[in-house]
Amino acid sequence: MIDFIKIDENSRKPKYKQIVDTIIHNISIGNLKVDDKIPSINSFSEEFYLSRDTVEKAYSVLKERKIISSIRGKGYYITRTKLISKINILFLINKLSSYKMRIYNSFVDSIGGNSHTDLFIYHCDESLFLNLMDKSLGAYDYYVVMPHFKTDELRHISFTDKIIQSINQIPKDKLIIMDNNNNAISKTSGAIEIYQDFENDIYEALVEGLDKIRNYKKIFLIYPNKTVYPYPRRILHGFRKFCVNYEMNFEIIDEVYEDIILKEGDLFVTIEESDLVNLIKQIRESDLELGKTIGIISYNETPLKELLGITVISTDFKKMGERAAHMILNKEKGKIKNPFNFIERNSL
Repeated sequence: MIDFIKIDENSRKPKYKQIVDTIIHNISIGNLKVDDKIPSINSFSEEFYLSRDTVEKAYSVLKERKIISSIRGKGYYITRTKLISKINILFLINKLSSYKMRIYNSFVDSIGGNSHTDLFIYHCDESLFLNLMDKSLGAYDYYVVMPHFKTDELRHISFTDKIIQSINQIPKDKLIIMDNNNNAISKTSGAIEIYQDFENDIYEALVEGLDKIRNYKKIFLIYPNKTVYPYPRRILHGFRKFCVNYEMNFEIIDEVYEDIILKEGDLFVTIEESDLVNLIKQIRESDLELGKTIGIISYNETPLKELLGITVISTDFKKMGERAAHMILNKEKGKIKNPFNFIERNSL
C-alpha cells in the first residue's frame, strides 16, 4: 500500500491533506478496497519522514469521514469506498430544529446524487464549532455554515473573533454562509451567501399585513430573553421599528405565561412553538375567538401552522437550501437575500 502513496515535498498543500487525498484517490481507482489494511501512524511517519502529528491528523480526518476505522491491537482498515469520488460537503447548523432540517433536506435533495453531505450540529456553542472546524479543515470540497452563537448570558451573537478566524481559513470558493448575514465575512469576496435580513424582514412582513394588524388594539411580541438557542435581537429591533413608525400600541414579553391576561383586541406575534401552543390553548379556554376578537401571527412556517390556519411571517426554508445547491452546482458566487413572506390565514 505504501507504493501507492505520493507526498509532494514541494507542494503548498498541507501534508496531512495530501495523505487524505492520496488515500481517497487510491480508493476511487480501486487500489484500495474495503477491509484493506493501511500502515500504522508510526510506520507512515517513518516511511515518509513526516511528523507523527501530521499523520495522526490525516487519519483523524479519514476516521471522521468514516473512510477508515481502527481496531485496537490490529491497526487501521478501509471501511468505505462508496461516494469517495463525489463532492464532499460539510453542513454545519446551530440547532436541530424543523426549520434547519428543512433547509438541509432541501439542499441535499437539490445537490443531487453526485455528492455526499455530512451534517453536524454545534448547538450555538463556540468551542464545539471551533473543534469541528479544526478537525474538518481541508477534508471537504465545500463548507456550509449557518452562523448562530450564544454568549454566556444566553444572548444571540453572529460571530466572535475566533469564529471569524476559523471560517477565514476556508478558501472562499469553498464557503457557503447561510441564514445569517455578517459583514465580517462579506468583506472577502468569493463566498456564497444566502441570508435572512432579520430586522428588515419582520418589519416589511408586518407592513404587508398592516391593514389587518390595524384592527387590533395592542400588539405583543413574545421574544424569549434567555433560551438555550437564542434568537437574533434584530427580530426585536425590526418589530419595535414597525410599531413606532406606524404608531401601534405594543409590548414585548418573554413568554406566554400560564395565566396570561387576554383581552379583546390583542394581537400576539410568537416565535417559539411552545408559546404558540400555550397561547392557542388559553384562547380556546377563554371567551375570545381566534382570528376575530384576538389574533396570532407566528414566526417561521411549518406544516402544522398551515393545517391550524395560523398566519405566519417566514423565510422560505426550501428555497434557501435549493438556492445554495444550485449555486454550488453552477459554480456561482455572490450574496443573495432569501425570500421572506407574509402568509395570511384565519388567525388574523
